[in-house]
Amino acid sequence: MSFTENSYEQALIQLFQQLGYEYLYAPHIDRDYSVPFFESQLLQSLVDVNPLKSQMAIDEAVSKLKNIDTGSLAKRNEVFTDYLQYGIEVSYYDGKEQQNDIIYLVDYENAHKNTFQVINQWVYVEKSEKRVDVILFVNGLPLVIIELKSPSRENTSASEAYRQLKNYMHEITSLFVYNAFCVMSDMSCSKAGTITSNEDRYMEWKTKDGSYESTEYADYDTFFEGLFIKERLLDIIKNFVCFSKDDKSEVFKILSGYHQYFAVNKAIERTKRAIETDGKIGVFWHTQGSGKSLSMVFYAHLLQHSLSQPTIVVITDRNDLDDQLYMQFSKCKQFLRQTPVQAKNREHLKQLLLGREANGIIFTTMQKFEESNEPLSARRNIIVMTDEAHRGQYGFEEKIDPQTGKISIGTARIIHDSLPNASFIGFTGTPISTKDRDTQEVFGNYIDVYDMTQAVEDGATCPVFYESRVINLNLDEKTLKLIDDEYELLADEGAEQEQIEKSKRELSHIDAILGAPETIDSLCRDIINHYEENRQYELTGKAMIVAYSRPIALDIYHKILALRPEWTEKVKVVMTAGNKDPEAWNAIIGNKYYKRELARKFKDNNDPLKIAIVVDMWLTGFDVPSLATMYVYKPMKGHNLMQAITRVNRVFQDKSGGLVVDYIGIAKALKDAMRDYTGRDRANYGNQDIRDTAYIKFKEKLEICRDIFYGYDYSNFQKGSDYDRAQLIKGGVNFIMAPDKEVKKVSFLKEAKLLHDAITLCRSLLDESLRFESAFFETVRTLLSKMTGKGKVSKKEINERIGELLKQSVKSQGVINLFSDVKAEFSLFDASFLEEISKMKEKNIAVELLKRLLAERVAMYKKTNLVQSEKFSYMLNQALSNYLKGMLTNEEVIQELLKLAKEIAESETEKNKLGLNAEEKAFYDALTKPRAVQDFYSNEILVEMTKELTDMLRQNRTIDWQKKEGARAGMRRLVKRLLKKYKYPPKESENAMEIVLEQCEKWTDNTELEYSVLESDSKIYKMDREYVTQAADPFVRYDEKKINND
Repeated sequence: MSFTENSYEQALIQLFQQLGYEYLYAPHIDRDYSVPFFESQLLQSLVDVNPLKSQMAIDEAVSKLKNIDTGSLAKRNEVFTDYLQYGIEVSYYDGKEQQNDIIYLVDYENAHKNTFQVINQWVYVEKSEKRVDVILFVNGLPLVIIELKSPSRENTSASEAYRQLKNYMHEITSLFVYNAFCVMSDMSCSKAGTITSNEDRYMEWKTKDGSYESTEYADYDTFFEGLFIKERLLDIIKNFVCFSKDDKSEVFKILSGYHQYFAVNKAIERTKRAIETDGKIGVFWHTQGSGKSLSMVFYAHLLQHSLSQPTIVVITDRNDLDDQLYMQFSKCKQFLRQTPVQAKNREHLKQLLLGREANGIIFTTMQKFEESNEPLSARRNIIVMTDEAHRGQYGFEEKIDPQTGKISIGTARIIHDSLPNASFIGFTGTPISTKDRDTQEVFGNYIDVYDMTQAVEDGATCPVFYESRVINLNLDEKTLKLIDDEYELLADEGAEQEQIEKSKRELSHIDAILGAPETIDSLCRDIINHYEENRQYELTGKAMIVAYSRPIALDIYHKILALRPEWTEKVKVVMTAGNKDPEAWNAIIGNKYYKRELARKFKDNNDPLKIAIVVDMWLTGFDVPSLATMYVYKPMKGHNLMQAITRVNRVFQDKSGGLVVDYIGIAKALKDAMRDYTGRDRANYGNQDIRDTAYIKFKEKLEICRDIFYGYDYSNFQKGSDYDRAQLIKGGVNFIMAPDKEVKKVSFLKEAKLLHDAITLCRSLLDESLRFESAFFETVRTLLSKMTGKGKVSKKEINERIGELLKQSVKSQGVINLFSDVKAEFSLFDASFLEEISKMKEKNIAVELLKRLLAERVAMYKKTNLVQSEKFSYMLNQALSNYLKGMLTNEEVIQELLKLAKEIAESETEKNKLGLNAEEKAFYDALTKPRAVQDFYSNEILVEMTKELTDMLRQNRTIDWQKKEGARAGMRRLVKRLLKKYKYPPKESENAMEIVLEQCEKWTDNTELEYSVLESDSKIYKMDREYVTQAADPFVRYDEKKINND
């Protein structure tokens, strides 16, 4: 017996009971099905949580809770989340005067005062009637909706659960107004996300205690126990769920990842200790792209609840970073309960600090701290949060210039003198250098480390790969030596301003060399070629070019437009403006509002802006998940290099990794930068050159695919016409679909996907023949997936998808028509399609198409017509079983399947002849299943009995009747009475009653949509025997050219 979805549901319920949740079965609860929450429990719990509050105040709160009905689902949920986290402000008249109060929905301090319930099979009626698998209720509120899929069914997965959740959000929207977050699980994969999360933002919860050990294969109970311990669930709901609003007033709901949750809580504990001791909270290292900015938001929020009214000062070292972080905090100001403020200068910073004794979130750059004899504030309740801790927080000691005798004080000393009693925490996306003692002197040791390996394992980031194209610029030895020298002169970790200025003077001449017209020409031609040949169709085609300097950035821009004049909207320059800039630059660079608009356009996947040329801006703190390519023409090292290249490591759809294309020789700098990463990071990502990684993987997987297709000749795929390619693709699918290749088919789908992932990164290293060969396997895989996967199979969609693939892979501009011999769309109810299918030379494809369409129809019957389902299921399974056992050839099984299609068609025709709809026909079939019954009654009487039965059942059907014993007994009596009225044969009546009731249950559990699908697909047509028998054509080789005479 398989472990079904119901088995998994019961296992989960037991797990929640062990965690102390009360279990209730929804059909046994007497309630109003149009109210989304558990109203009687809510009313009781509000009294328990607010024992000293007036009942009038509680009633007013419930009224406000019921009437959150304005705006989108996200905006309504935002209102509810505010109520949930902070309580509902109410105003009521107590008979004497107007009163104001706050009613709390949850007691966060005393978990035992709340009611935690796990309820399954909860039905809610809004646009339609839907039954949810499992809901976790806290104080009667449906805070967590859990959608499950069967662990034992191969064709279902957590992804299907995600689609189901999205469907629920459309059909029973109001249930999700009262949602904290959602869960999708098929036992092997469990993930949590919010009502606004895309599927790739649903995340696993891989630990129960915050340890990162053994998280690669975390099981389902780790997920549920890690998230749903009562106290932890309340902590997450209160402190780790927030809303972020962007410039377009779009609302995004964010649920913390497990790494953020545990790390922020560790940071809070370290903060409490640091305030009482040395003020060194520590360093929070979470790799780039894993949500560091949001971790800072969660930390700032929790800080206000954990300490007595702290003032938070957020320091960055650049104005653009200050703006980016300030914007992120501003988007979450409702969650933070404060509006962040940006300090304009030191005097303004002083006013902001002196003007308050508590609270406040103040943003400033470290440049606004300057030498001063007096501190800005001596308070102890100031917490300094520094972003990218190791960039400028250097130097506690005074240094004397031996030539001038001038004393300079390190930045860290200036800040500490300005805020002598503050506590300091550093946030970083890259590790602190082992040579860098100053940073640890300022902040202390690591609080939490979430490294690259863990982030990639968790799906929080993608790996980054490297491709060197320095050789393509034809730089001479002298220039290459100058570039090598530049890496040595780049500001080291801890370098003082004088050293940096000296480096700039010594390096000024390299600008002229790297900006030489012939070098820029070579660079731009190669970038364009590489982009057009390999990257423009990768995901959304977004790419970034990092230029050495501002003048060179503009030279690159002008040269690209000279080579591609039509790219005016496709490529833009993003960089800071200077007071001494030539006037011609202004129109290209624009003001800060123009840059903000460019940022919006670059983040929009559908916008024509695809390539951004940058110098410093957008290299830190700027996220575009679909960005997959970075062209580097600027020497960088250490954390600056790692921060820049991780712009391409964000997760997006099927992104297999980001690609960094090197024109300046960053390989050694990359290797050096990796020295400070964790041991497993060095092992896994120490060498990401595509020649040593993706290309080797590509060759390995290509060899496997060749072995699987041994015996099938596809050699003409490169030289042939588009028609030839279409025939070879179709023939390839037919070849791998043979019954004796089932194991190879499964292996091919897996290996060809890995081949595809590798080629997206190393396509530039492949010659034409390898490109065409891999394109063949990719198109076969895509068609095979479409033919054997879930969902409707459409000829038009398949042709478009394959055509697009070939256009991307081999620059084919022709029209690919894989099913040119099939004129009609795929449908069992189209006689011309069935005729064409019978004549197809690709017999295995014909079998698969018929099997897919028939299985789809039979599955629909299983939900709507039990008698026909039983009959058709037997016929289908019998035919396929004999085919797989080798008892039927593919020609013979096609005949059997066409025969079944004919019977289904006749069943549909009979329904129309009798004047019955799909529901009525299901009951007609139930009543007439015994042959004797059809002989006993005339058709008119049977139709009359069927219609009366259907109407009676419809009128007496109530929600959950089939799950309540009393209601089932009532229905049984009604059916019995009707059968007796029509003198139904007594010997058959008991069996008929069981089938009718079972059919009625199916009817209740299905939506009207499923019946309407049956109705709309049912065309009346006549099937001729002459083409049913014609199930075989003479054998045709797939590699032979064939002229299409159609």
